[in-house]
Amino acid sequence: ANRKPGRGCQNRKRRNEEDNGEHQMRKFRYLIIALIILADQAAKLAVRCNMQVGESIPVIKNFFSITHISNSGGALSIFEGSTLLLIAVPVLAMAAAVWYMEKHQTAHWSLILAIELIVGGGIGNLIDRVWQGYVTDFLDFTSLPLWNWVFNIADIAVCVGCFLFVLYIFKFDGSEGTKTEGKNGSAE
Repeated sequence: ANRKPGRGCQNRKRRNEEDNGEHQMRKFRYLIIALIILADQAAKLAVRCNMQVGESIPVIKNFFSITHISNSGGALSIFEGSTLLLIAVPVLAMAAAVWYMEKHQTAHWSLILAIELIVGGGIGNLIDRVWQGYVTDFLDFTSLPLWNWVFNIADIAVCVGCFLFVLYIFKFDGSEGTKTEGKNGSAE
């Protein structure tokens, strides 16, 4: 007898294909986080192994240097010396971010990428703080007017992630009341 698969089999096959696609996206999301952590830690290790704290190597005269700094505080050196606080708060924030990312897997790409960047950068700096008690900073644009901070790859990831998060909230979030108006004043 020549029988076609039943409707339930076709639905199960489609559901398995969708599950596999979601699994692949989940793996890709965590790969991005891992690459951010790897790039950040590799750069910091190179700086720590090849430069003394306070040493600076000009890369582009009067614009950019690699300067080895040990930052025991948070962003912009706030909460200096508050190591427990600077470990506990990021751990809780990153756990919440990963939970949110897992619960909203079909969210707009900008939200998912924002979370990946923030979590990857947060873990990169957390590794330093737990392992050494301070964060290694080295990207130095302090010769620019009004710029006084040395930072690292993890900091860049967190800042870009925060920018994307704000962009998502104001531009891509589909919640009621946040849609942009079209040319004729109607909601798009």
